[in-house]
Amino acid sequence: MPVEGTSQNKIYSLIPLEDFKAVLGIDDREDKLTRFCLVTATHTIEEYCKRRLLRKRHFEWNEYNGELLVPLREYPVSKILAVYLVGNGELLEPEFYNVIPDCGTEYDLPFSLSLSRAIQRKSGISSIKAVYWAGYSAGIVPADLSAACLELASWNMNRYKGRRIGMTGNVRGGGKDGEHFEPSMPLNVKQLLEPHRRKTI
Repeated sequence: MPVEGTSQNKIYSLIPLEDFKAVLGIDDREDKLTRFCLVTATHTIEEYCKRRLLRKRHFEWNEYNGELLVPLREYPVSKILAVYLVGNGELLEPEFYNVIPDCGTEYDLPFSLSLSRAIQRKSGISSIKAVYWAGYSAGIVPADLSAACLELASWNMNRYKGRRIGMTGNVRGGGKDGEHFEPSMPLNVKQLLEPHRRKTI
C-alpha cells in the first residue's frame, strides 16, 4: 500500500524523527535505534487501534447487495481516486457518488460512499471497488496520537538501552520474587489512544 511522502529521510512515524530527538535530547549517534523505536511504536499503535493512521492509498472491495451506503474501512478519507462497479467492469463517474462526511475533513470517525439511486438500475454488480487516500498526513496528526507515539517509542528505547527487554525488573514480595514480564504497552499510552480505537458494533 503506497504511503504518502515517504523517502529516505522520512520514516513511518506518527511524530517526526527530528521532533522526537529534540524533545528527548537524543543525538545522531542513536539514529538507528531511534528510527526503529519510532516505526515500531507507530505499527504497535495502529495494531492496538485496529486501523491505519498515517495517510496511505487504499484499495477496498465491498460486497454489493443493493444498499446505497458503502462503508469505507479506513479514515479520515482525504480523496476518492476511483470507484468501480465490479461485475460489469464500469468505472463510476464522480456524479454518481459522494462521501459522507466530506473528503478532506479530519473527523476521526468512519466514512462512507453514498451511491446514486441510478446504480440500483444497473445489473451484474457483485461488489464496489473503491480506491482512496485515507489517514493523517505528516504535520496534522492529532496531538494525542503524537504524544502516544513519543511515549511508547521512548519507553521502548529505555528498555532496549537497559537490555531488559520483556522484563519489569526484580520484584520482591508476595512470595513472587524474581523477574516478571512487562505489559506490551504502558497504561498512559493506552489512555491516549482510546479515542482513536476502531469501535466494533
